[in-house]
Amino acid sequence: MERLDRIEIIKKDEVYMRINCEPGIAQEISDYFTFTVPGHTFMPSFRQKIWDGKIRLYNVFTKLLYIGLLEYLCKFAASRNYPVKFLSEFEPDEVEASKFISTLNLNYQVRDYQLSAINHSLSRRRCLLLSPTASGKSLIIYIIVRYLKVKTLIIVPTTSLVSQMYKDFQDYGFDVEEYCHIVFAGRDKSSEKQVIISTWQSIYKLGEEYFKQYELVIGDEAHGFKSKSLTAIMTKCINARYRIGATGTLDGTQTHKLVLEGLFGKVHQVTTTKKLIDKKYLSPFSIKAIILKYPDVICDNLKKAKYQEELNFLISCEERNKFIRNLALDLSTNTLLLFRLVKKHGSVLYEMIKEKTDVQNRQTYFVYGGTDTETRENIRAIVEKERDAIIVASYGVYSTGINIRNLHNIIFASPSKSRIRNLQSIGRGLRKSKNKEKATLYDIADDLSWKAHQNYTLDHFNQRIKIYNEERFDCKIYNISIKIY
Repeated sequence: MERLDRIEIIKKDEVYMRINCEPGIAQEISDYFTFTVPGHTFMPSFRQKIWDGKIRLYNVFTKLLYIGLLEYLCKFAASRNYPVKFLSEFEPDEVEASKFISTLNLNYQVRDYQLSAINHSLSRRRCLLLSPTASGKSLIIYIIVRYLKVKTLIIVPTTSLVSQMYKDFQDYGFDVEEYCHIVFAGRDKSSEKQVIISTWQSIYKLGEEYFKQYELVIGDEAHGFKSKSLTAIMTKCINARYRIGATGTLDGTQTHKLVLEGLFGKVHQVTTTKKLIDKKYLSPFSIKAIILKYPDVICDNLKKAKYQEELNFLISCEERNKFIRNLALDLSTNTLLLFRLVKKHGSVLYEMIKEKTDVQNRQTYFVYGGTDTETRENIRAIVEKERDAIIVASYGVYSTGINIRNLHNIIFASPSKSRIRNLQSIGRGLRKSKNKEKATLYDIADDLSWKAHQNYTLDHFNQRIKIYNEERFDCKIYNISIKIY
């Protein structure tokens, strides 16, 4: 057999490219696209020795690699002086959409960075748009959909975001009843309408035949999809020439980034939160980080505590919960208080706060995974008109994509080190409103350190501070001793 002294790349479909090369080079490519998953040692499949904790993006047997990783493959070949021959066309188009946009008669001004993102998406046909909360991702998506006029699937992580995208399209002037169909629990998955807006949970188990109809697939808040479910959907969209991902944040790991880039395309930075604040597109924003210092006897008792034991102490600490309650009550403007555990913490805080607000005649709302979509939307709409409402909500429901312009304060009541969750949650307070001068985040941290030992959640707080510094947020730290009787 003749030796193949180069890498040949041929397009299999809109998901994969096939790489023909010598077995030795194939193994090198496999190693180049193999990554250890962060936190894999805690995963059951690794502990049961079913899986080695690694993701391999190139399959040496099928010779398939996601098309979205083409640029990385070319860098690999160049670094090793391997000749590359393309047996398929991969060149992008050059698209300028400004004239088309003028025909849409929008009531919204398209900003320069939005136009750049639209042109980039249409020209490259596949990309992952990295654009922060309140940068107008839904308008970018809308214009792309209107420009292409093809069968479109828009995937979002929650039912609230399905309703919100539908309403946004309506506000932009689209005849949504004629052209859009929404899908979540209990609704028909199929429709002859041009645009399907669905949660990934509603469709990821459907067969490939269902997904063949789509020429454009858009993943909004793409970071929020479970990896296996997103992969299941995107690999079935074999005819989707246009593949656009949109997200405000990535988790900072190479694995997460490359999986998303493989499925959609290379990351394109649209803008940053700091630039949007500087240009006054977003509300001025500051962070007040409050470190609660606990008595020595408590710190000594918990110095050997595991993470879950430490967390259980914090969420059940009456003095800590009272401090959070009083902070929420002292803030005289609209406040979003975010928690992680519904029964153990969220419901407790809600009842403590509601007991006081009932007397003060203030509106207080409780939102978690069990709150239906219509109720969530109603609460969101009501708060837009309120001046001193308090929403006690779970991170899972209100940290991603929910638009509340008239929101002045956010309280992090539960510790978290997730970059995505923290930045998405901050985004809830950044939208401008005529009734808001600035937004403030109150980040509650807990110092249970004892001598040289530093507790888990204080370490998580230090990681959040690092994120705040990277994003160039204005942050001040306050130390408060908490008394426990």
